[in-house]
Amino acid sequence: MATIYDVLRRPIITEKSNYQAGDLHQYVFEVSEDATKTLVKDAIETLYDVNVVRVNIINMPAKRTRRARSRRVMVRRSGYKKAIVTLAPDDTIPVFEGVK
Repeated sequence: MATIYDVLRRPIITEKSNYQAGDLHQYVFEVSEDATKTLVKDAIETLYDVNVVRVNIINMPAKRTRRARSRRVMVRRSGYKKAIVTLAPDDTIPVFEGVK
């Protein structure tokens, strides 16, 4: 791991993550494969200037899907590592906020 800027790849925005952000103050990010809880915590606190209470990391498995045109062709989507970050109740991350 070179820098804290290499830890976070992208935010994951789904219906469940929107619920978690609104009610539970939890934000979901895709992180690099060799990221640890302390690296994720340091990256979030440095980049977004918030207080992190807790970090949970989940290894998401690879999945097999089918192509749309030919239902016979199987495609394998690679797995990734996901981090769920719980913030202090008064902190928010503007990426997950809607139009104001």
